[in-house]
Amino acid sequence: MSLLITDECINCDVCEPECPNGAITQGEEIYQINAELCTECVGHYETSQCVDVCPVDCIILDPNHPETKAQLQLKYQALIRQTA
Repeated sequence: MSLLITDECINCDVCEPECPNGAITQGEEIYQINAELCTECVGHYETSQCVDVCPVDCIILDPNHPETKAQLQLKYQALIRQTA
């Protein structure tokens, strides 16, 4: 699954620079995660970096974008090819 930032976000700015795929951006009111770019850090790290640094635990699995670890790995590989 990709991740989702809930409305509990306090706009602390710590998650955005941690995302290796550039999936996190500032939305109108809170930060948001682009599901097409989010790999839950698969391919980069063992854990989701944004979740690790979030001080209010407002980043959850997005139920609207279910993906297996294998699918996340394939997405990561496709993203890497696009940037190469």
